Amino acid sequence: MTGPLSIRVVSDGRAGIENQALGLAEAVQRLTPATIEIKRIHWRKAFDKLPSALKAPWMLDPSSDPAFPGPGERWPDLWIATGRATLPLSARVQERSAGRTFVVQTQDPRWKMDAYGLVVAPAHDGIAGPNVLSITGSPHRVTAARLAEGAAAFEDVLAPLPRPRVAVLIGGRSAAFDLPEAHAAGLADRIAAAVRGAGGSLMLTFSRRTPEAAKQVMTARLASLPGLIWDGTGPNPYFAFLHFADHVLVTEDSANMAAEAASTGAPVHILPMVPLKSGGKFARLHADLREHGAARPFDGSLDDWSYEPLNETERAARAILERMARA
Repeated sequence: MTGPLSIRVVSDGRAGIENQALGLAEAVQRLTPATIEIKRIHWRKAFDKLPSALKAPWMLDPSSDPAFPGPGERWPDLWIATGRATLPLSARVQERSAGRTFVVQTQDPRWKMDAYGLVVAPAHDGIAGPNVLSITGSPHRVTAARLAEGAAAFEDVLAPLPRPRVAVLIGGRSAAFDLPEAHAAGLADRIAAAVRGAGGSLMLTFSRRTPEAAKQVMTARLASLPGLIWDGTGPNPYFAFLHFADHVLVTEDSANMAAEAASTGAPVHILPMVPLKSGGKFARLHADLREHGAARPFDGSLDDWSYEPLNETERAARAILERMARA
């Protein structure tokens, strides 16, 4: 191989999904010269819910980026994909590229495990195999350099806030958890008491899944604290919040946010939600984070502790390059 490594990142374009593959690609790029190309794909509505085994590339929606190279175009050296939508494509890459492209799939594919050079899967998914690398949480784009870059635009607002600065990351309804208004109100009161008791400040952001009623009640009950509650308009302060945070409080529904918070070195407090079914895999993730020393259940206080920041994305990137060198 001559020249920089060519990496193709493939997803359905949703930020939480795409950032797993892109974060992994960027970690590879930090280890070796590489170019990154992002492709977003969508299936036509008539075919979207078909099993992966029955989908073919011609069923893709015309709005999709061309994920496979056209006639005469070169296949990438490395294909990194995330999400169910990408599986019918990822499973064909090895054959179509005549083995030229090394295929990495993040998350548990649950299908055609032998079609990928490496599967980078959360340890809490509980899968194993000769081509599986288990990591704590999911790959992501959070690094100290990226957090510092994101913080620059909010320096004047966040740097003067009284310490401890408390970042609060609120998720929302999912298959396993809910955040009804009454529960959100109780969480807000506990958070307010902890921040006031410590003489600190608040940096709060909601996810797209946060129910509107929960968002409104939490905003109303926390607005009197010094700090910033992001209302979804203007530049996103998420990276800035993580950069300036002395503590991070994160709801238990999001594996991504928990892993990203644990990469900062700040104490991570897990906020309880209302369970809709067994949250076994989330319990396993939080147990892994506790064992690492990063996270504890939120007990209403802001106790300090220290740990080695989690750096699983780079570990996965090194594993990819090692596998490629042996392929």
